[in-house]
Amino acid sequence: MLTGLPGPAYTVPPPRRTGGRVLYLDLDGCLHPDAVYGKPGSGPFIFGYPGHRLFEHARLLEDALAPYPRVRIVLSTSWVTRYRGSIRRVSRGLTPALRERVVGATFHSRMDLSIFADAPRGFQVWSDVLRRKPEAWLALDDDFENWPSWCENRLVRTDPIHGISAPGVLAQLRKKLHEMDGPG
Repeated sequence: MLTGLPGPAYTVPPPRRTGGRVLYLDLDGCLHPDAVYGKPGSGPFIFGYPGHRLFEHARLLEDALAPYPRVRIVLSTSWVTRYRGSIRRVSRGLTPALRERVVGATFHSRMDLSIFADAPRGFQVWSDVLRRKPEAWLALDDDFENWPSWCENRLVRTDPIHGISAPGVLAQLRKKLHEMDGPG
């Protein structure tokens, strides 16, 4: 159990993979617009943004990560709670190269869902950092409110509609990846 720090504590088993370099990845507002809804029987869909599609910027992320083969992905998205912790189901829309990098999620099926969902995204990520103990990490997210102050410099803030394709976001991600991991 994690104690002694501000924010929620979760009693869960340690992650299978710890250490290393980690990119905490939100999906909505990063790889596609944030207006994603679920319909029973047909799955997630984007509403209100014609011409956009789910995971439309996955290839951009794959290209940005290509020089950094040591960087792994931890999913920090509400999709994992909707799919009851199934990382495989959530990762389906990613490119094969991105799927190979996914090593876990900030939500674990043995966590109390209501406590987890009530925590701001930044504290969800920080809690996982404490459990996973990465050597270095970044977060890619359009949710920037209520992040712990000690984590803000590790957040690459995306545009809720254009995600990582927004001007400057991809450049900032590449810069921070280089600072975190250096040339592959």
